[in-house]
Amino acid sequence: MNDTEPAADIGDYLKLGACTAVMSQPIMGYALTTSPNIAAQTWIGILYNLVKYTAPAFIFGILYTTTRMTIDNRDLTYRRYMRNTWHALFIPTIWWTLIYLLVMPQMQQVSHYHSLGLFLWQFINGNAAPHLWYNTMMLQFIILMPLFWTIGRWCGHQRNRGTMVVCVTVLIAGAWLWFYDSQVFHGPHATDWYLLDRLFISFFIYGVFGVLAWQYREQFDRLIMKWWPVIAVIFAGAFWWTNHELFSYGFPVKLTNAPYYKPSMTVYDLAVIGLFAALCLFQVRAKRPFTKFVHRFASFAYKAYLSNVFWSECLWLLFGKALTTAHPLIGILTVYVLTWCLSFGSAFGIHAVWVKIMK
Repeated sequence: MNDTEPAADIGDYLKLGACTAVMSQPIMGYALTTSPNIAAQTWIGILYNLVKYTAPAFIFGILYTTTRMTIDNRDLTYRRYMRNTWHALFIPTIWWTLIYLLVMPQMQQVSHYHSLGLFLWQFINGNAAPHLWYNTMMLQFIILMPLFWTIGRWCGHQRNRGTMVVCVTVLIAGAWLWFYDSQVFHGPHATDWYLLDRLFISFFIYGVFGVLAWQYREQFDRLIMKWWPVIAVIFAGAFWWTNHELFSYGFPVKLTNAPYYKPSMTVYDLAVIGLFAALCLFQVRAKRPFTKFVHRFASFAYKAYLSNVFWSECLWLLFGKALTTAHPLIGILTVYVLTWCLSFGSAFGIHAVWVKIMK
């Protein structure tokens, strides 16, 4: 890292923060399989809700940074944009999906492949590993980027248009949350419509808000810097709300009872995004050296995310299960820290090897 390396933007903070937090989620799921006592289950549930902002934060961050880098570049064609993202996002996704399906087929969700057709279906639907549903969802935003360019360019810097887009987006999100809650989450289609959780519309609000946060960056930054204490209060209230809902289902704790698609979680996620934005603005304006670290590691966050379940599964089978059974929180923390190190280490290492091969 050198002095000429650019500082991070809000998208970088959100991507790195989301990636760092999301690596703990599968490990907490592992921990619950060891039948921990009520106290340990309670702490696991609380910690799980604490980090349940990751997918919205990542989508907001990706759309914010992508909009910043591309929306004013009229010479950028969709074909060139897709060629760049193909190398940065799609190729790593293809390789890691193949690794999970061929090396760790036990990680598959819902069903297992027994034919070439089922193999291809598992490959594209996000069921190859517990976390790959997110890739299926996120790549839809990448493919649909012209839609978000259109929204951002139509709004420009006109306040009335931005307000209109915010209102329409909130209405769409509210209708979707109502539909999902009544029909899918503990509803009549909980099993056969489960793929709706990875449809881009479920996270549409975060993508649009990411675009608008850049388009109206002066107003957005001023709002965040002025009202961050209020956002912190909203964060605390929404966090209590999500925990109240999770534990209302009783014990044993089931993490599936804490989905993203609830009003409580939506408010919580937006509050967390606001606090990350405030942290970024404070540190960038103060020219903290940490911003360069964030920028550097955020560029590898997606690749580190792809590998994290591979490493956590290896660590879990090696010693994590035994350690967590004896000492739940110590086991979770140990496996988590090592998973983070191995995930980012492999992301940087594979990139370095690939660069040398290409040279």
